[in-house]
Amino acid sequence: MNHTVLQLLLAALVVLPLLGSVTALLPAPPGLRGRGPDQAVLRHGVTVTGVVLAAAIALAAGFDHDHPARMQAQTDIGWIPALDIRIHLGVDGVSLPLLVLTALLTFLSALYAYFNRPAGPSPRAFVALLLLLESGTLASFAVLDLMLFFLAFEMVLIPMYFLINRWGSGERDRAAWRFILYTLLGSVVMLLGLLLVGLGGGTFDMVALASTASDSASGAGGSGLSHTTQLIAALAIIVGLAVKAPMWPLHSWLPDAHTAAPTVGSVLLAGVLLKMGTYGLVRIVLPITPGAAHTYAPYLAAFAVVGIIYGSLACLALARTGAKGDLKRLIAYSSVGHMGFVLLGIATLTPTGVNGALFANIAHGLITGLLFFLVGALKDRSGTTDLDQLAGTSGAALYGRAPRLGGLLAFGAVASLGLPGLAGFWGEMLAMFGAFDPADGLSRPAYLTYMAFAGFGTLLTAAYMLIVVRRVCMGDHPIEPRVGTEPERPALADVRGYEFAAWSPLVALTVLAGLWPAALLGLTDPAVQQLLAGGNR
Repeated sequence: MNHTVLQLLLAALVVLPLLGSVTALLPAPPGLRGRGPDQAVLRHGVTVTGVVLAAAIALAAGFDHDHPARMQAQTDIGWIPALDIRIHLGVDGVSLPLLVLTALLTFLSALYAYFNRPAGPSPRAFVALLLLLESGTLASFAVLDLMLFFLAFEMVLIPMYFLINRWGSGERDRAAWRFILYTLLGSVVMLLGLLLVGLGGGTFDMVALASTASDSASGAGGSGLSHTTQLIAALAIIVGLAVKAPMWPLHSWLPDAHTAAPTVGSVLLAGVLLKMGTYGLVRIVLPITPGAAHTYAPYLAAFAVVGIIYGSLACLALARTGAKGDLKRLIAYSSVGHMGFVLLGIATLTPTGVNGALFANIAHGLITGLLFFLVGALKDRSGTTDLDQLAGTSGAALYGRAPRLGGLLAFGAVASLGLPGLAGFWGEMLAMFGAFDPADGLSRPAYLTYMAFAGFGTLLTAAYMLIVVRRVCMGDHPIEPRVGTEPERPALADVRGYEFAAWSPLVALTVLAGLWPAALLGLTDPAVQQLLAGGNR
């Protein structure tokens, strides 16, 4: 495809949702109001996100798949010459899957909200915030300037805060404040690191900084950062990104945010926003501060493994009978464990591990997005996400009351636990393969220990997911027969047409990625090789 067309498509991905957010606040033309202004603005959200998804698919189709390591569709315009800050956009094999995933999940969320309007204030504000969130997220994956990355990174915080605070449930005020405080504090620390890198390197351009770092490391000259500067800057950047990832012990905002958020908010928070932190590690820390990345890698791996075990144990505690565990909170804690595998893969500093991390990113977005959609549907039907209430003691539970919904929940659970043949398997396996043979200079015995603990974490994941399937889909069975057991409960509405439309792409892509992992790995591997060697030049 023509280079200019690709440039326009990438720019449209960032700009169209922003324009759509502004126009969502304007009155709808009389001929487009449908049954009312609320329906018109929700339809506007579906239309804009649909056009953005079409642009993302067109960009993926026109992408030069023979050279995924090369930065394509670049737009490079001067913005603040005194600091060499530029409006620099581009896409390669690392960012392209995340752009398509973001566009897909946002469109499916808008489609779901059109038919199942979130309870809360004006839909006009809801759609405007949803589109603003999409614009900031897509920009985070498309920009190649450190300051623009920071601005895009911050751009998503306010929309998500209001989505939780105004359209959430339960302790939504507390959850929204914890979300904004944690992420803002992390962003302030990250900004200091980005400024240190940009001012020390003489530019904020990611591609130029990565090339300079590579040249300096190989003795080819250049004006790369000193090792001390790298250590200080990388630590600040890692801390800021780790909050969003989220990495243990900076994860504690996540369960509250997921539990309180509306269904659409939970889907986008887990499926897209968490990926911004790990993407920043791959795009910024590994190629621009390679010396610091090598120094911090063992500690990052250790925190990742603790997160895997901690998240799994928290899920097991929530899943047991009588614990009054919340299914939405359980899936939120499972994200801590799954993102731990992503961080472990990155910390190996090997192509195998980093490719596994990027694959696990996409798999987690598909599977956990599906699970949050399903839990939202369960809450709409039954009025609760309490595991004890969902399970009951009748033995019928979800399979007997809504069999298709129960089947989808079981599918999402086995995909999440990493069943071979589904998307969740490959990322975790490659991350552990990377830990089996880490980069030169890293302690292999330490990483073998991390791999063993991560492998144990997969067993714990299987345990709590199977417990959830047994309890929610089959029901709790009393150990001894009791008089006056729970009466049979009425059937629930099974999967509706709009739900099938919103969920089936996630199911299909989970199966496709599991059966044909080369489709994704073929994109990421050359780009990862290039990044680890010093960026796209």
